Amino acid sequence: MDVLSSRVLVHPRDPDATKAFYRDTLGLAVYREFPGGTVFFLGGGFLEVVGEGRSGPTPDMALWLQVRDLAATVAGLRAKGVEPEKGPQREPWGLDEAWISDPDGTRIVLVEIPADHPLRVDVRSQ
Repeated sequence: MDVLSSRVLVHPRDPDATKAFYRDTLGLAVYREFPGGTVFFLGGGFLEVVGEGRSGPTPDMALWLQVRDLAATVAGLRAKGVEPEKGPQREPWGLDEAWISDPDGTRIVLVEIPADHPLRVDVRSQ
């Protein structure tokens, strides 16, 4: 398989609130808008908020968003009224994480990769 692009589709119960959350609260840039949906830049992929959902979120799915500075990101979100469900902390697997949720309750894992973590090792020379 040769993947050319990727995106996560979110079908919110309240599309306007969810679009505002990703655009205004998280500050994601809009890639494109179309009748019934908005596509946001999401690092190397996209997040598409489209249509309307009925069943709500599942604990089996989460968005994983890597940020440069977790403490500053969480402080900025708190200033906008977003209180983390799980505050910033170093996890046993070595990543610094905080958890928030979008208006529908979809879990968003904010991650900072510490400088000494194996994910930061340049494997090109190995």
